[in-house]
Amino acid sequence: MNMNREELLDFFCRRRSVRRFQHRDIAEEDLTLLMKAAMAAPSGNNAQPWEFVIVREKILKEKLSKVHPWVSMAAEASVATVVLGDKSSRWWEHDCSAATENLLLAAAHLGLGAVWCGIRDEQEEKVRQLLHIPDRFGVLAIVPVGYPAETPSPRTQYRSDKVHRDRYGR
Repeated sequence: MNMNREELLDFFCRRRSVRRFQHRDIAEEDLTLLMKAAMAAPSGNNAQPWEFVIVREKILKEKLSKVHPWVSMAAEASVATVVLGDKSSRWWEHDCSAATENLLLAAAHLGLGAVWCGIRDEQEEKVRQLLHIPDRFGVLAIVPVGYPAETPSPRTQYRSDKVHRDRYGR
């Protein structure tokens, strides 16, 4: 895909968090493409500490949707993708965050909606128990993915006061 500058910025501005989904399945080849895109992310020392659990089972999605209030939309999504990182890698959270962003961008390109729901502390333990995740993995996020039932307006959140040149405050 060859985009000019305006098309590239437009693509990034159209990638928005989607929290309402249609009741449609995602094709297996599209899920594989999402995973390939996620795993194309950079990682420190090329450690690639990520692993993913793609949850399609309705009952499991409903249980995941209750681990905290901000992930309730997982119950209605086609899949809930759980992003894991091998904690033996010092940079697992950074690396898995890059993989998650790649997943979100690939979903947008495929016409899918997705939202990044961070997981911490007691929520992590709930996810770990529910999906039988070994202790060596940290749970970074749940990313509900599906065909969007809403279309948030494109936007940039650019603020020039957040950009500094050479030193902070300039």
